[in-house]
Amino acid sequence: MGKAGARNSITDAVILMAGVGSRLGSAGGSFAKPLVQIAGRPLISYTFDALVRAGVRDVHAVMGANREELEAALRPLVPGSIRFHPIVNPVWQKQNGVSVLAAEDKVKTPFFLLMGDHLFDPGMLELLIAQSDPEQVNLAVDRKIDSIFDLDDAMKVETRDDHLVSISKTLQDYDAIDTGLFLCSAELFEYLRGAQRDGDCSLADGVRLMAREGKVRAIDIGDSWWQDVDTPEMLQRAEQVAPRLRLTAASARA
Repeated sequence: MGKAGARNSITDAVILMAGVGSRLGSAGGSFAKPLVQIAGRPLISYTFDALVRAGVRDVHAVMGANREELEAALRPLVPGSIRFHPIVNPVWQKQNGVSVLAAEDKVKTPFFLLMGDHLFDPGMLELLIAQSDPEQVNLAVDRKIDSIFDLDDAMKVETRDDHLVSISKTLQDYDAIDTGLFLCSAELFEYLRGAQRDGDCSLADGVRLMAREGKVRAIDIGDSWWQDVDTPEMLQRAEQVAPRLRLTAASARA
């Protein structure tokens, strides 16, 4: 798919933010990770900047813990060009694959899938658009393994050419890291349902099943930067880079 055509067709994004952020604790001065202050603004504001830049018009936020308080805090932060759609996952204590499934009947496909606690270069979404196959699940991967802040906690992937063959935090043989940015076809939902055990599954479980059938494309982010903001140490690192991301987004809007 050409970049211009894809840009016009990817209108929806799903953001997962149903967790409680227990490892981050009180760092960042917020009750929810998307609202954690990074370089003077909420983490989620950087994500909104990137989505606007990529042409997204509808954002579906899957919430669970503190959902009423979180929605009230998020709404004033939503850019005017975006329609904001909260989705409640009543079983938010389960794994994140269940949160993805909560958006199945509400999102237009193909769609971006993002994590509410990740900071990333806004151009990574445009890279996904330019290089994706809209009939597959496309995952932005980071091959700069030596630059990963907490490698033990990272979701590791093994690739062959431009396709994912395996994904797990415990992989021994891997050549890239999952950045948490996806461009997904509707088929993801089918595989997540197939991965469920006792009504529970992780996103990685569904992606793993698709990878076994050659249905997950790995998109190399090159020199782009991203950071999971899950601990006080990760937050401190994100603080150092966030001003650059804000300048990048501002120059793109100018």
